[in-house]
Amino acid sequence: MAIRSISGSQSRSRAVKLTFIYFALAVGMVVVIMPFLWMVSTSLKTPASVFKIPTVWIPDPVVWANYPNSMTVLPFWRYILNTAQITFLAVVGATFSGSLAAFSFARLRWRGRNFMFVLVLATLMLPFQVIMIPQFILFRSLQWLDTYLPLVVPAFFGGSAFNIFLLRQYFMTISPELDDAAIIDGCNRFGVYWRIILPLSKAALMTVIIFIVQNRWQSFLVPLIYLFDQKKYTLALGLRLFQDQYTTDWELMMAAATVSMLPVLLVFYFGQRYFIQGVVFTGVKG
Repeated sequence: MAIRSISGSQSRSRAVKLTFIYFALAVGMVVVIMPFLWMVSTSLKTPASVFKIPTVWIPDPVVWANYPNSMTVLPFWRYILNTAQITFLAVVGATFSGSLAAFSFARLRWRGRNFMFVLVLATLMLPFQVIMIPQFILFRSLQWLDTYLPLVVPAFFGGSAFNIFLLRQYFMTISPELDDAAIIDGCNRFGVYWRIILPLSKAALMTVIIFIVQNRWQSFLVPLIYLFDQKKYTLALGLRLFQDQYTTDWELMMAAATVSMLPVLLVFYFGQRYFIQGVVFTGVKG
């Protein structure tokens, strides 16, 4: 009887904990998704119903014309193309250079490796505002202002310490015996990296790609600092101009913002399986 009583008490306690966890997650989900739902709802409203109280969540009538209209006010597709070019080059550069650095930290043995890795991680504590002015002075001396180079070139030198850390953690979960077997078969170190490590690290690479796409596609401050010509603006800067010039047309602004989110959502949708797997396995081994 005592054993059954203890077991029943533990079951009730576990049920209470799970109920609290699910309730907290549900509240968090509502808090996160409400602004998105408001944005989509507003993008389909008439100007008169945008700020109607109480809030109208289901537009009546539904104004689909807000979407094509929002894309004709400014050179929307030019900004999409500019952002896509920058994002693609950043993904290629940061993924390749970051994975090379992570391979060195995870699979090679060299003097000062752990110390250098700690220094790389220490850069995560530096906010961008600390290096913003020195970077601007450097790129100005290189005559890179009003070009895409300040937005792309840094990605080819590691990209982000977080990307290096994430890939390094994942690489350490791969058996070292695979390296030895590949070297015996005639592979050099780069061959091990290219033919063994990368094919086995699709989950981690996809996770890094998702983070890079999200960061670059939504980046606002860096393009604002280095781009002056409006024809070269990214999508984030284009939306800012849209807001400055048409502050009363909230329905058009929300339509443009909704379209601008779609590429990031599509990348995450198609890569979510690898994303979850990559995040889980990066914490397996330190």
